[in-house]
Amino acid sequence: MIRSELVAIVAEQNPYLTIKDVERIVAVIFDEITDALAQGRRVELRGFGAFSTRARDPRTGRNPRTGAAVKVDAKKVPYFKPGKELRERLNG
Repeated sequence: MIRSELVAIVAEQNPYLTIKDVERIVAVIFDEITDALAQGRRVELRGFGAFSTRARDPRTGRNPRTGAAVKVDAKKVPYFKPGKELRERLNG
């Protein structure tokens, strides 16, 4: 599912909201999740799952084209842990 499909489904289920309102709502939700993760906070959506960040240590990688060693800096990456309800729905 892509963002526009999500907007269309939410708009269809809420006919009293305009498409622009639904687009704004979806954008605000995603922006708030992104901002919280950027600040190092955890975002939990009960029944769905939790978003957090994990630290990756610096390492030496390889350029796949040339095989040359490349320094890869430490970074934070997003991590998602599905909730119990989501796992149960996926597994029948």
